[in-house]
Amino acid sequence: MTEALGVTAEVGGKSVISIRDVSKIFGAGETAVTALDHVAIDIGQNEFFTLLGPSGCGKTTLLRLIAGFDYPTSGELRLFGEDIARLPPYKRPINTVFQNYALFPHMTVGQNVGFGLEMLGRPKAEVAARVDEMLRLVRMESLKNRRTSEISGGQQQRVALARALAPQPKVLLLDEPLSALDYKLRKEMQIELKRLQHETGITFIFVTHDQEEALTMSDRIAVMSGGRVLQIGTAHEIYDKPTERFVANFIGETNFLEGEVAGEVNGALEVRLTSGATLSAGKPEGLTPEGRVTIVIRPEHAQVVADGTASSFAGKISNVVYFGTDTHYYVTLDSGDEFMVRQQNSRRALEFAIGTRVGIRVDEEAARVLRD
Repeated sequence: MTEALGVTAEVGGKSVISIRDVSKIFGAGETAVTALDHVAIDIGQNEFFTLLGPSGCGKTTLLRLIAGFDYPTSGELRLFGEDIARLPPYKRPINTVFQNYALFPHMTVGQNVGFGLEMLGRPKAEVAARVDEMLRLVRMESLKNRRTSEISGGQQQRVALARALAPQPKVLLLDEPLSALDYKLRKEMQIELKRLQHETGITFIFVTHDQEEALTMSDRIAVMSGGRVLQIGTAHEIYDKPTERFVANFIGETNFLEGEVAGEVNGALEVRLTSGATLSAGKPEGLTPEGRVTIVIRPEHAQVVADGTASSFAGKISNVVYFGTDTHYYVTLDSGDEFMVRQQNSRRALEFAIGTRVGIRVDEEAARVLRD
């Protein structure tokens, strides 16, 4: 497989996957549907890269193009610099783990893991050694001779991973493989997937609509909507420095406030809110907004303080929700806007009741102007 492409393990810092201006259109004329709209992404060696977005955003379509199950309408798709846009799946050193693991129920765990290697014509001794190695990697050695119809969903997921990793692909594609698992098992497998990616050094491209899943595992995330990539960055960048309203709203809970640009100081915008208060807000690179803007503030980047204390703005508490480790305060601001504060609970923390008038203090550099 790898010989057909002339690829090597050492890429000298080049992108493993390079997607250039790729579009995918289904149908023609008035019934045409644009699934991908001029997508551009570079994915590096030994990277856990996640495609994140709601259903219908194009993430699975993009994964299918990378796998070779479909072809782009236009644009370039390169693997280690070589064009693979029209290369059939079996000639790409890429494997896929689907939501449906597609294991053979009449075969044992070991036979499932070795099946792909046998189809590639590998010697029996090599297949046996590789099967044992993969089962150790996914911690399934004791179940080698058990039929896959006799093991749990989490164990089946591990078998599917071992089978996909056995031929030593350069890239492993994972299409929401944890969606069928219960919450606790899904959390455990998130840690396991990251461990496997780190130990194998294989580039993982993971598809999910689960924001927490993406933040937990990814080196970088591409947030998609309507067939477009809206933002690419680390989990920290995507969460704390969103560039567009959709990204800020899709990733976690947040507050949106409207205001007017009043000026710029040291690279940050001074935004005058509807209430008359002025906040300093960061801005996306290359953006110089004027007039009306939207700013975003994460709930944990603000604090509820007693009325009369120095604060950014004020209002009245409309609801209080206790979560054990923290409390969510819902505040109706004097401007009429709704604002939520997530405040960590401690023995020293002040408690505020519904109906109490309070101030809200925003952390320095917490506010961000969005590209609407």
